[in-house]
Amino acid sequence: MIGGEVEIISRGRPLGRNPIALWLEYRLVPFLAAGLMKVLAYTLRERREGEGPVRGFALDDERFILAFYHRRLVMMPLAYPFHRLAPGGDPRGVAILVSQSRDGERTAAAWGWFGIRSVRGTASHGGAQALVKLIRTVKEGWDLGITVDGPRGPAQEVKPGVIAISRKTGAWIVPVCVAYERAWALPSWDRMLVPAPFSGVVVRYGEPFKVDGAGDEPHRARLAQELDRMEAWARQVFN
Repeated sequence: MIGGEVEIISRGRPLGRNPIALWLEYRLVPFLAAGLMKVLAYTLRERREGEGPVRGFALDDERFILAFYHRRLVMMPLAYPFHRLAPGGDPRGVAILVSQSRDGERTAAAWGWFGIRSVRGTASHGGAQALVKLIRTVKEGWDLGITVDGPRGPAQEVKPGVIAISRKTGAWIVPVCVAYERAWALPSWDRMLVPAPFSGVVVRYGEPFKVDGAGDEPHRARLAQELDRMEAWARQVFN
């Protein structure tokens, strides 16, 4: 923004005071990145499988959590084609956890162009505080999108936070995977996938479930098993 210091800090240091540099790095760059993603998404041939229950949750005003592996993040906005309103008419939709770092500020600004709300916090440092923020967000009427192995892995290892949020809020957990006909794997810790333009894309929803009175581990194991099955499906669906 121009005219003031961005109030997001990284390792205790402010982002900076130069308003032009701040605007370029934390507003213009995310805008351009979001624009490129939208253009790429426009070229894709997409379809959805198993969306009936999730669409029913949206119609019945029930909260849900889209749970997925971090490497499938890039086109995950395709998994949330819903428009919600709070009782007072304010818009509601999907929210994600974004770190309070400099990278997080850019990420939050980019996702904002997709109508995605960013809850600022870090799962690895001060994780309990981040969990409280996410629980509060669901209770305010938002759905969540959670990378269950993010932000730094280990890759494809389901962490317990999503189970705790469901237990505290009553939100449904919906495993989801996005498969690409052609994609590039980035040299990141999880080999994140970026679809090639004009590729086919399939968004597949798994069976939703709620966290009941049983311990957390059976639910975490169930989610991990379902997401692993979906990963195997994603590797062969276009073969």
